[in-house]
Amino acid sequence: MITDKFKKNFGDINFFGKQLRIALRNCGMIDPENIYDYIYNARGYEALSKVLTDMKPAEVVEEIKKSGLRGRGGAGFPTGLKWEFTAKETNPEKYVVCNADEGDPGAFMDRSAIEGDPHSVIEGMLIGGYAVGASKGIIYIRAEYPLAVERLYKAFDAARNEGFLGKNILGSDFNFDIEIRLGAGAFVCGEETALINSIEGKRGMPRPRPPFPAVNGVFGKPTLVNNVETWANITAVIIEGADWFSSIGTEKSKGTKVFALAGKIKNTGLVEVPMGTTLREIVYDIGGGIPNGKRFKSVQTGGPSGGCLTEKFLDTKIDYESLAAAGSIMGSGGMIIIDEDSCMVNLAKYFIEFTQSESCGKCVPCREGTKRMLEILERITNGEGKEGDIEKLERLGNVIKQASLCGLGQSAPNPVLSTIKNFRTEYEEHIKLKKCRANACEKLVNYYVTDKCVGCGACKRACPAGAIEGSLKAAHKIDLAKCIKCGRCYKTCKFGAIKKDSGIREIMQ
Repeated sequence: MITDKFKKNFGDINFFGKQLRIALRNCGMIDPENIYDYIYNARGYEALSKVLTDMKPAEVVEEIKKSGLRGRGGAGFPTGLKWEFTAKETNPEKYVVCNADEGDPGAFMDRSAIEGDPHSVIEGMLIGGYAVGASKGIIYIRAEYPLAVERLYKAFDAARNEGFLGKNILGSDFNFDIEIRLGAGAFVCGEETALINSIEGKRGMPRPRPPFPAVNGVFGKPTLVNNVETWANITAVIIEGADWFSSIGTEKSKGTKVFALAGKIKNTGLVEVPMGTTLREIVYDIGGGIPNGKRFKSVQTGGPSGGCLTEKFLDTKIDYESLAAAGSIMGSGGMIIIDEDSCMVNLAKYFIEFTQSESCGKCVPCREGTKRMLEILERITNGEGKEGDIEKLERLGNVIKQASLCGLGQSAPNPVLSTIKNFRTEYEEHIKLKKCRANACEKLVNYYVTDKCVGCGACKRACPAGAIEGSLKAAHKIDLAKCIKCGRCYKTCKFGAIKKDSGIREIMQ
């Protein structure tokens, strides 16, 4: 079994014990710059040899369909069905594209997969090209991933030297080669039609669909687009068989999923688990729980377009349908753990600020709607929220979801809508009481000096508003009327003598 080697070496480590690595099975196990290590120790290019020798293109497509593999880029569209649509097109010129434009904050799944095992992605694309009748492949990857780009180029050269890329591959009549297109780092280019525009040298903006890329893609030719994780699964499906792959996971979500586990969690890093694993298992069994004795508050799945789920959802199974039913999305695989010290209103503002800045501006709902939502959230976190702001956010969010052109706009309001649904009380505290229970919204926090003050004067020198009074070696005092709540005194004090508090805890008690 192709997963046995990784399990044998790392299975006794708690972090890896509940993981099942398929897409990442070779990462850390082989030298990514040595094609012979891939061939001899990872059964490299065995799947390609099998399809070229024993399978017709239609049989390969059918095997992928039978496996139940769904696209790991976020939407979860059945991979085999997408391959079938492209294969049915009669145009003799077709493209196969690998979407490696990974732009979610804190996400590094695709980059790490390429850095650790570039040949699995290349072999997957070769099999896809054979199955759909394409001879040209393109990997669209961010220029800010230099190591991944370097290893791809080395892998291309090695594969060409061994006859795995180019003309008459492995003595067959199949011709296929791959080139790299570097992206400039636009989040919207993770959407496949915006990515195609960027490949063509145009501004990265999504296109209306239909026609879909399978019919009209790169330079108007039929194009098959899958992301890095999807391509990395292909060789495993071919080597071990569709029945093996479909035996893993849930009824509608087969195989495994890679997550970038980050945030307020003891063990951070890449996690690959079978579909159907619960959020609780990832947070506590793999992630090790919340550090510093803090209380779990929320988990956000799906990156900046995902939803925030509370403790009552920890037993939710990780698959496309279950996460959607809970109010979040699978996305490409970001998973951020949030503890009690985080403000959910401020967190929602952070994510809507990101999606608003990354909006391509093509459609009004996303371009203008996210900006209005951000303005409202800024007012609320600055202590200027008004009655009715929550309802405005909900109305705006639902309009943006329904009317935006692409997946970025359609999912952009998710963090706001999910935090309103699950943490509405915090919004109300910000608006009605002008308080932030997490003391994270600076404009809602008051600073005061405790009896730990030694009178060093560092805070007084750091204060730009002259709000701190006191003589050397005597306890200092903050004049709240002058304080602009910049927090410089809090950050400057080395003795922990300055505290911040919104007063919400007294009100809650």
